[in-house]
Amino acid sequence: MMGPAHSLSGAAAWLGVGAAAAAAGHPMPWPVLVVGALICAGAALAPDLDHKSATISRAFGPVSKGLCEIVDKLSYAVYKATRSSADPRRSGGHRTLTHTWVWAVLIGAGASVLAITGGRWAVLGILFVHLVLAVEGLLWRAARMSSDILVWLLGATSAWILAGVLDQPGNGSDWLFTGPGQEYLWLGLPIVLGALVHDIGDALTVSGCPILWPIPVGRKRWYPVGPPKGLRFRAGSWVELKVLMPAFMLLGGVGGASALGFI
Repeated sequence: MMGPAHSLSGAAAWLGVGAAAAAAGHPMPWPVLVVGALICAGAALAPDLDHKSATISRAFGPVSKGLCEIVDKLSYAVYKATRSSADPRRSGGHRTLTHTWVWAVLIGAGASVLAITGGRWAVLGILFVHLVLAVEGLLWRAARMSSDILVWLLGATSAWILAGVLDQPGNGSDWLFTGPGQEYLWLGLPIVLGALVHDIGDALTVSGCPILWPIPVGRKRWYPVGPPKGLRFRAGSWVELKVLMPAFMLLGGVGGASALGFI
């Protein structure tokens, strides 16, 4: 999938979680619903950190470009070290390590640990990174037409405002985890969900996605999970643009309205 579809699917997924939580009798405070949806939309771009031409590689200028090169080399090294004889040879690391459930869990867990140990500045950093990515994905036309600095300023300002809102009593800094010192522990959840939604989206495309690594499927350790080939599509095709993206918007709207108690 392309970046905008990934981000829309991430936002819709978190809004669906909000609807499920409300149906279970544990509704999210509205700031958690909004911030979680934005984080999930941004996190749904992050697995493409192994691709130098992806949206995330451009999001933070030379920093993200350099990081993409490092992650690509790391992913390729892991692939070569763990591939079975049935796995094909590759020349790069795209759609390998960062497109697995292991990566999703590790990144989400790392963000949660950082949030509860690093204090307010760590929380602001997590919000800033994912809000910039959310802007790049959800408002990609405007982001491409404006300068990177304006996008970064928007991300930083939004992070500061939203963190202030969440810090207010009852607004959700301690949502789900209420023990002392566990504020913002939940921030890792939309990050995990966004990464997994990205992987599922890529699994629907022609190449599939090795989500299950390192669990072997048949003789392959990097098995490209996906539906039957007749049901797959190419990234950027009309199926993605005309069918899936409107569906994500519709499902997100329904999920958000349900989470907020409007339906």
